[in-house]
Amino acid sequence: MDCNLSELLEILYRRSFRYDPDHGFKLSSGGTSDIYIDVKKTVLSAEGIMRVGKAIFDKIKDDNIDGIGGLTLGADPLAYTAAYTSNLSGKPLDVFIVRKEPKKHGTQRAIEGSLERGARVVVVDDVITTGGATVKAIESVLAASFTVVKAVVLVDRQEKNGRQNIEKFCPVESVFTREDLIGFRDKSNS
Repeated sequence: MDCNLSELLEILYRRSFRYDPDHGFKLSSGGTSDIYIDVKKTVLSAEGIMRVGKAIFDKIKDDNIDGIGGLTLGADPLAYTAAYTSNLSGKPLDVFIVRKEPKKHGTQRAIEGSLERGARVVVVDDVITTGGATVKAIESVLAASFTVVKAVVLVDRQEKNGRQNIEKFCPVESVFTREDLIGFRDKSNS
């Protein structure tokens, strides 16, 4: 694991990871889990955001894509910081945002951004459990005639077949998994 990923894992664990095997946590997917990962606490921190951008960009820099984005709100900071990093690296990517519902006024668009039909894109998400939000974004992007090269998630909870549900549409890569965070916890506690 490179230095950026090691530092990001430590920040993610410290800021975003919670473990409670006795009571668990209710998830946005409707289920419960013994772990909770509030990625926004890492992604919206000064120490986390640039490391997240580099980690995501490292997963996509060789994919010959035009843009990066996903379902608002979880994907937004990931897409912004990865696009910023892409520009610094001389491989600029545009960002798109998939709305949860199309606008009811103006252009009534479901996807915001300047990418044209046929654009090759990567869909990002902060955390996957069932993969529902990521799949919704992918379906919207495909309906807009974009080509989805792959999905990249910051954390795969490795629960509820999230990865498998997304893989019905495209390949999936994760920066970290539940296993990585549990391993970090175990190493830190020994």
